[in-house]
Amino acid sequence: MKMNKAVFGLASGLFLLTSCMKGPEKKESLPVLGAEEIINENNEVDTIYRKIDHFKFIDQDSNWVDASTFSNNVYVVDFFFTSCPSICPKMTKQMARVYEEFEDNSNVMFLSHSIDPRHDDVHRLKAYADKLGVSSDKWHFVRGEQDVIYEIAEDYMVSAAEDESAPGGYIHSGAFVLMDGQHRIRGYYDGVLPEDVDQLMQDINVLLKEEN
Repeated sequence: MKMNKAVFGLASGLFLLTSCMKGPEKKESLPVLGAEEIINENNEVDTIYRKIDHFKFIDQDSNWVDASTFSNNVYVVDFFFTSCPSICPKMTKQMARVYEEFEDNSNVMFLSHSIDPRHDDVHRLKAYADKLGVSSDKWHFVRGEQDVIYEIAEDYMVSAAEDESAPGGYIHSGAFVLMDGQHRIRGYYDGVLPEDVDQLMQDINVLLKEEN
């Protein structure tokens, strides 16, 4: 799926706005992002929300992971690679904070996509997860064909690409993407900023109330 420029602009603006906040904002509800309006056969406007529910990847335990793995759960998505020398260690540290906060909540899960499948085989992903000491049932580190990973990054409206001039040979967004149990995008957060991650954790609780 190619990015809708208007939708991407909206998401980018919300991401930047969130990044500028000084502290967690108390919210009663969260918007559903990535909406597109279409004219139906009755000449009425229908709102269609972007859903990311067609994927299948291998995780650190060599198990298949697809949309059904996360159905009816709140989950957080990001993109990384294990040899990343730049923002990934900071992102992983912040994601681990979220994991620890919701470790005992079975309705919160995590999905991290490697953008370097040539290097990040199952064994490396397993070693990465084991070093963090996380449960593979809750936090899935996945790999797939490179072009498929890059296409799904576009679906999430974040960046991921190979770039020889970039540190480690790849560039990618530092965003954490908050998803609901219907596989809809509910928020973007800068994964290297602790204050943004504080907001993410607060928003997860808002979404959990909505889902229940």
